Amino acid sequence: MTTTDLPRPVDADPKRAVAKKRPRGAGSGGLRRAVAPTTLLWILACLYGFPVLWFILSSLKPSSDLFSYPLTLVPHNPTLSGFKAAWESANFSQYFVNTAIVCVITTILTVGVSCCTGYALAKYDNKWLKVFFICILATTMLPSEVMLAPEFLVVRNLGLYNSFAGIILPAVLTATGCFMFRQFFLTVPDELVEAARIDGARELSIFLRIMVPLSRPIMLTLAILSFQWRWNDYIWPLLMLNDPNKFTVQIGIQSIVGAQNINWSVLLGASVISMIPLIAIFLVFQRYVMGADINAGLKD
Repeated sequence: MTTTDLPRPVDADPKRAVAKKRPRGAGSGGLRRAVAPTTLLWILACLYGFPVLWFILSSLKPSSDLFSYPLTLVPHNPTLSGFKAAWESANFSQYFVNTAIVCVITTILTVGVSCCTGYALAKYDNKWLKVFFICILATTMLPSEVMLAPEFLVVRNLGLYNSFAGIILPAVLTATGCFMFRQFFLTVPDELVEAARIDGARELSIFLRIMVPLSRPIMLTLAILSFQWRWNDYIWPLLMLNDPNKFTVQIGIQSIVGAQNINWSVLLGASVISMIPLIAIFLVFQRYVMGADINAGLKD
């Protein structure tokens, strides 16, 4: 008997044989289910993006066209005079340097302190740590304006008034950062920590060599948020600083506003300039956000 005469094996499971035949149009159901959420997301993107687009395009209009009737979205005579006047009317280069110093130092300290605090709250079983965590969360229930007066008195009595340290230190510990790291470290399996302890690793080594690398996406997420918070902060630097050479970007933008009238073209140009670093940072680091695999190295 030749090989061509051998009988073909029959599939013992008839259901499996039927499943191999994919019905026509089987993938269309998933496509139809994706149309509604995709359309909703595009609608929300347009609703959020339209004011931003109007804001950016308005910064390209001359002052005479900003309030012309009827209002137009696209500028007829686009110009960069508002950006040039904003940059020349205020010491923006110094403002950018001051704000960058405050944001970078505060972000590094915030990420480090929040990471240590979140790890302790998540991996150590102590009733006082739970009480401490509740106290941290309780601070989120208070408006920031309520805490301005006592914080100002403490910073002034410490001799940190009119200094960058007076802006940085009160902003280091944030309840949001501690909560983010605690919730992340709770998802890390305890078997990973126990395996490291069995191998002879110390607590500091476990934290620095295992937990910190795993939490890199959370660190980058908090770093972006912290940088954004400090860059857009206005009230606290306004209270703490009285030296124009130490002003941040937001105070510098406020100094452009006159007492009697407002040059909207210059103000819009300065506002767009202040947005550029935030947009650049987000575009650079967005692909690193929330991309961790905490189960790497563990067996099922």
